[in-house]
Amino acid sequence: MDFIFEPWPWYVGGPMITLVMFLLYYYGRKFGVSSNLETICAIGGAGKLVDFFNFDWKKSGWNLMFILGTAIGGFIAFQYMSPSEAVAISPQTVQDLAAIGFKDAGAQYLPDEIFSIDTMLSVKGMAILLISGLLVGFGARYAGGCTSGHAITGLSNLEIPSLIAVIGFFIGGLIMTWLLIPIIF
Repeated sequence: MDFIFEPWPWYVGGPMITLVMFLLYYYGRKFGVSSNLETICAIGGAGKLVDFFNFDWKKSGWNLMFILGTAIGGFIAFQYMSPSEAVAISPQTVQDLAAIGFKDAGAQYLPDEIFSIDTMLSVKGMAILLISGLLVGFGARYAGGCTSGHAITGLSNLEIPSLIAVIGFFIGGLIMTWLLIPIIF
């Protein structure tokens, strides 16, 4: 039974993604988390305030299954599939993380400095969550979609705007990793 808890190899995961993308394309559906958030905002009545959300959300209601599956899958992965032992990372990375405040870097899969309830409920943690959420929401709206929508759907459809957006996402990730995280922590 141990094989169930190992990541799927690329030759299984890749064709599965291809099959899902083909089916979505065939049925004229779009894929991405921001599409789901648009649907949730439309359900909540945001269309009364902003015309962008004024659409028939029932036609996009199938997206809600994706969000529900993501939440359930995340819970299952965290509860039953997260390794509890130390993470094998290089000694240099452990040293670099310790220098910015991660005292037990690599000792556990999800570091308490980011993922503990106490950290998230602190003033600093809530500020990080709020500002990050606003920036991600703005970025997804400005880019016309999120990382999953552009990187999976857009690139598989050979869309140049998605390629530009994905390059921007990677540049933003590098800036966050190398410049902002050391300042924040």
